[in-house]
Amino acid sequence: MSNSKQYWVYHERQEALLCGQHALNNLVQQNAFSPGSLADIAAQLDQMELNYMAQNDEGGTSSKDYLKRIAEGSGNVDESGNFSFEVLRSALMSKFNLELPNIRQQGVGDKVEITDMEGFICNRESHWFGIRKINDTYYNLNSTLERPEVISHFKLAAEMEALQSAGYSVFCVVDSLPPPCSSEAMMDLGLPQYWWKEEDLMSGKSNAMTRADDPWKAVGSGRRLDGKQGSGRNDKPVSQMTDDELLQMALAASLEQLAPSKSDRAYELTEEPTEGASGAVKIQFRLPDGTRAVRRFSGSDHVGVIYAFVASKCSKQSIELRAGFPPKDISSKKEATIAESKLAGEMIHGRYV
Repeated sequence: MSNSKQYWVYHERQEALLCGQHALNNLVQQNAFSPGSLADIAAQLDQMELNYMAQNDEGGTSSKDYLKRIAEGSGNVDESGNFSFEVLRSALMSKFNLELPNIRQQGVGDKVEITDMEGFICNRESHWFGIRKINDTYYNLNSTLERPEVISHFKLAAEMEALQSAGYSVFCVVDSLPPPCSSEAMMDLGLPQYWWKEEDLMSGKSNAMTRADDPWKAVGSGRRLDGKQGSGRNDKPVSQMTDDELLQMALAASLEQLAPSKSDRAYELTEEPTEGASGAVKIQFRLPDGTRAVRRFSGSDHVGVIYAFVASKCSKQSIELRAGFPPKDISSKKEATIAESKLAGEMIHGRYV
């Protein structure tokens, strides 16, 4: 290793067919993208494509090509959660302002050696995985692997050639990726079970440590015993904390678990206003099961009533609702009115969580 600083490697494992999500998160070394956020981008891209076809195809929304595109469903995500390259590229650009060119694109490798590039995304058919440089060492972070695998600088170019010969497309990020994790605070950006201690990986330990081994990983913020507001976490390693500091952390965790949440309040579905009624607003929905709906509400209704409406249309699963552009979670607005939240006329997207 190039220095004595302790690094951790983030490696999300495969869940369902969400390898595109895991490839991005492993590339940026944090849990930055969720299935819902990528699905929202896919929906935006689908709508942009439909809008373009409506404006440029003869016959507009009644044209054969437009209707065929509607019948085919999304071109950017399938029912299994496989996302298109455009979704991954757009997600990386919108959140981190990073380009994702093909490594064979003209001009990409003219000024930078492959061993100076910070990361790669590889794709063949419906599988995606990431490769990332951390502390001057490259790691294969394929989500189907049990643990990150080291790729030496000497073998990197040959590995990329072998992947491309096997039918993979290789995309690269030359520089400016988020820095790798080298502190306890940075580990909060990822899920604890996916952090691997770099020195264990480099030494080939079979029992390499993950952050999930830390019994204090779930401790949250709270108020101190002396009445002052805590910072939300103690940056000291647990082994260096005093008995008082450990007690403060335990009490904070207990209070956080017991604290009631306003978002847990149950809202009743109000009667739908008649067409043209004073103060009535219309909202469109794309429900978690993919169906669409339109309903009128009173502008004075709480946003929580919107959740009650969606719940009445869906199974008894937890739901997340997003609105705006780019779509944002509206759960924090449940206590506000629909008018105050400027949701009149909006398209609200729902998904199961």
